[in-house]
Amino acid sequence: MQKTDNSLIPNILLRIAGFQLNMALKRASRNPRKAQELTLRSILNYAKDSVYGKEHNFAYVLEAEDAEELFIRYQNAVPAQDYEQLRPYVERHKLGEENVLFPGKPRMYATTSGTTKQPKWIPLTNIYLKNVYQKMTHLWLYNYIRHKRKTFAGKVVFVVSSATEGYAPDGTVYGAVSGVLQKDAPELIRQLYASVPEIFEIKDYAARYYTLMRITVEQYVTLVIMPNPSSVVEMQNALTEHYEAICDDIEKGTISEEFDIPDNIRESLLSRIKPNPERAEELRQLKREHEEVLPKHYWPDVQILSTWKCGNTQIYVEKFKDWFPENCFYQELGYFATECRFGLVLDDTVNSVLFPHYHYYEFVEESEIGKPNASFLQLDELVEGKRYCPYVTTFSGLYRYNMSDLVEVGPSFWRTPTVHMVQKVNGIVSMTGEKLYEGQYIAAVREAEKQLKMKTRFFVGFADLSAMAYQFYYEFVNQKTTQEAAERFSKRVDEILQRINIEYKAKRESFRLKEPKTHRLKRDAFANFKKKSIADGTGRDGQFKVNLLMQDDKRKEKFDLLSDDN
Repeated sequence: MQKTDNSLIPNILLRIAGFQLNMALKRASRNPRKAQELTLRSILNYAKDSVYGKEHNFAYVLEAEDAEELFIRYQNAVPAQDYEQLRPYVERHKLGEENVLFPGKPRMYATTSGTTKQPKWIPLTNIYLKNVYQKMTHLWLYNYIRHKRKTFAGKVVFVVSSATEGYAPDGTVYGAVSGVLQKDAPELIRQLYASVPEIFEIKDYAARYYTLMRITVEQYVTLVIMPNPSSVVEMQNALTEHYEAICDDIEKGTISEEFDIPDNIRESLLSRIKPNPERAEELRQLKREHEEVLPKHYWPDVQILSTWKCGNTQIYVEKFKDWFPENCFYQELGYFATECRFGLVLDDTVNSVLFPHYHYYEFVEESEIGKPNASFLQLDELVEGKRYCPYVTTFSGLYRYNMSDLVEVGPSFWRTPTVHMVQKVNGIVSMTGEKLYEGQYIAAVREAEKQLKMKTRFFVGFADLSAMAYQFYYEFVNQKTTQEAAERFSKRVDEILQRINIEYKAKRESFRLKEPKTHRLKRDAFANFKKKSIADGTGRDGQFKVNLLMQDDKRKEKFDLLSDDN
């Protein structure tokens, strides 16, 4: 394997760009309230002549004389909202209408699952991609070389979803935000990609991961980036399962015909590779020396591994904590979502530094989440150690948008609080990024009942991190329902969920989520669960209710005792 240090030019250029961006971040972070005032004024001024801006009196809001008045006017003019309130405006953009949420039309849409059967189409504007995404990406990459000078000595493995998945009715492209992130990197970094973008256009997951490892394990890699840490496990599984086939392909300069790879992608990839018997023999020797060949063996000089480490992703982190070189710096990727690149982690913690000069942030304290008259706090009002639900306003048409996340405040960066992700809120469960809504699960069960003519008296679902599968519990009206029939019912629920939730479908097809497990509940399961909960003090009779989809091991254990498994 050829080891050539390519880091000189990237380091010089990233230091020039990154230093200036870092200084701007520090200036804004020293006075977050002033920075937030300027940012909100900039966003409202940008969009004041749009349909949404006129309907919500942005021009009047901008007449405020100081920050406090501006924030109050904005809260009075624009309701806190989720995507469904913005959907009608986005639909008008999708049909080609300009100046609806902002001037002109979106550059593209990033897609993600929504609370209804329809996915969310998050508009991304040119100004947001250029002045927020791109600048944050440059600072992000600059921060890598501050920690590890040789980060770009070799190639970069950047695992993403496809940036181009289709087109809106007016021809505007839509795709995954991780793909946008990859495309948004500077050209000098894109030239270092070991994981070329074509790989992520392969639809078949087994073929995609085989090709990813066949292409990248041959190369000298020093940086590995992937939002979801489950991808690390999937990559390693693909290599372990097909080790000899990958060695053969590397030796011959081929890509196995056993996998479903579109001809144009196969041809493009084959044009970039050639027989490499020396590397094939190196890999075979590693196999002779180790029972399982791991990244620390085939990529011994990896400087940085960057993935999510917070919340539910921790279960994957535990699986590969010893897989990488001892001196590899494992950095939390940071708090960002399809809707917003909220912040960046700049150190060895899990806390994201926020960008008060790029986004306008508001927060609701955990105890007030869901209350009709909840108080909204400004960024500089957050208290370290407390948890909040964030709302964001962006240059891409999101106004007082509920992120539906629970974040915890960490130490301040200068005078600006940092945050890290804890979990989803408001009826959303996510083990590996699928973001399954309680309402979707309820709708799927009801539809399965109609299709299969099997009626339930009660049902509940649990996210089981230990199994990476959902556990579905049903009390059927017909208590003679067999386990086989119950499993058919669960299979139909699973199929419906895949149809109505694009991210759940993706995670099931990639085997990140396993097939749901099925349990039949005994008669009066809910009544008995309620009795047990009241008896042990975890519920109150007059206020008793239970979510029908949750991640709660203690409640799951109670339903285990009420199932026919016992």
